[in-house]
Amino acid sequence: MNILKILLVFSVALVIANCKQKTDKGTSEQATNPDINLEIPGSVRLFDGKGLTNWDITNFGPQGEVYISGGKIVLGMGDGCTGITWKNDFPKVNYEVSLEAIRIAGNDFFCGLTFPVNDDFCSFIVGGWAGVVLGLSTIDGLDGSENETTSMMTFNTNEWYKIRLKVTSEKIEAWINGSKAIDFAYEGRQLGIRPEVRLSCPFGITTWKTTGAIRNIYLKEL
Repeated sequence: MNILKILLVFSVALVIANCKQKTDKGTSEQATNPDINLEIPGSVRLFDGKGLTNWDITNFGPQGEVYISGGKIVLGMGDGCTGITWKNDFPKVNYEVSLEAIRIAGNDFFCGLTFPVNDDFCSFIVGGWAGVVLGLSTIDGLDGSENETTSMMTFNTNEWYKIRLKVTSEKIEAWINGSKAIDFAYEGRQLGIRPEVRLSCPFGITTWKTTGAIRNIYLKEL
């Protein structure tokens, strides 16, 4: 096991204890902030709250149940990834995606966004590796838990989080509840994905051994 991963496993409890007051306060305030608008002006809605038009349920094999309830897409806990994949054309660069995601049960990532970057693909992992890690996976072959985009945040079960991803010709940026989580200039770097999410290309949303839900999915080409 990678040394950083070992340290992550043994430090999760300490990180949560040290960060809980700060992150819980920020999350509770920002999650209800009406100024954090998911519907970016000029964007198009990718989910109407009623059906999976233009989406496929990704056939990972050991996935959980995928269904719509109360205007959200529920991604049930499976023995690995559960997710949906966009089946129409998707921009390769210069776009923004925004959505809301929630962890309902489990302790791993409740939102994994796999997305194109020019002719490559990458994933933004929210709440992975014992439930607290954010990061891009992969960069130069390193997972989101072991590269310079790695950070930690406490995510409360049954609480919605607003997620925004922006891909330009120079950078990958991401925000959680309006606070920047990723600011990565990728020129000269090797972007990739884990084999587990290969079926999510060109754009897909997954959970890992966790029940989560998503809603209010928007796309804007820049």
